[in-house]
This record gives sequence, C-alpha cells and structure tokens, in this order.
Amino acid sequence: MAGTAVRRSFLLLGQCVPSLKQNASKIRVKRLELDKNLLMYFKKDDFFYAHDPEKKCKSGDIVLIQELPEKLTTLITHKVLQVVYPLGDITDPITGKKVVVGQYRDQIAAVDKMFGEAESRFDYEDAPERGWQEDKKDFTHKPSYIKYHEFPDDDQPYAV
Repeated sequence: MAGTAVRRSFLLLGQCVPSLKQNASKIRVKRLELDKNLLMYFKKDDFFYAHDPEKKCKSGDIVLIQELPEKLTTLITHKVLQVVYPLGDITDPITGKKVVVGQYRDQIAAVDKMFGEAESRFDYEDAPERGWQEDKKDFTHKPSYIKYHEFPDDDQPYAV
C-alpha cells in the first residue's frame, strides 16, 4: 500500500501526442523497465490521458502532469499542470539558455559576430512564435482522427 501512496504524489514529465478525446490530451511518458532475465533496462512508453480543457498543450510539447485524486473518466486519470518546453523551443534546464542542436544561441551569435554572419543562418530572434501557421501548415489545433483506409483519390488532412 505504501508504494501506491508514494506513486500518486509523483509528477510525470511526458510528450503530448495527437489525441481523439475532447478536453483531454494524450501524454507519452518514457520509462525504463528492468528485464530480470537479462538484467538490462529497456525503453517502455506509457500513455496517460490528462485533463486539459484549456488546450494548453499541442502535439510535440513536453508537459508536466499530475495524477488526479479521483478519475474523471475511466481513461482520464491525470491533469496537465504546465507546458515545460513547447515544441521547437529547447531550453537548457540548468542554465536557462536557449539551445540549438548542441550549442547555446548566444554562443552562435558570438561566433557570428566574430567571423561574420552566414547568409543561410536562421534568425531565432526575428522568428515568429509557434502558432502563426495555424490553418496553413500547422493543424495541431484541429480535431484528429484515425485513418483506417488508404484511398488514392481521398485526401484526409487531419488523420493520425
């Protein structure tokens, strides 16, 4: 019994994936599971449905979820506390600086200032916030559904 009480107090960090539920987001939490025969850990994904009526998180966001004291439905067992990292906006948790691949953005700017700015480099400071391409190329705010059949002349833009 003590193990379940301790487990309920934990917060989980996961990635938001496309969901078909209204007022809920589907969250993938990555865990390591021990294989007792091989004594090795293997990756295992657990999926939780989190209550999200304000639609705070979009597909790809890293979010913090907490278990509800009692289930809302048979599937919705958690609630979304906050969006920790929006998709595409990586922040180093220790320093709080923005990161691009393996370098800090201010280091890239210092190198550009020293050696001259490259013409083809993406400018992160002038880039618009996420969401400016809604209904153009970003359809994460639209309701998604499962595509069961592939037809050559049937276009299903919101299918998962």
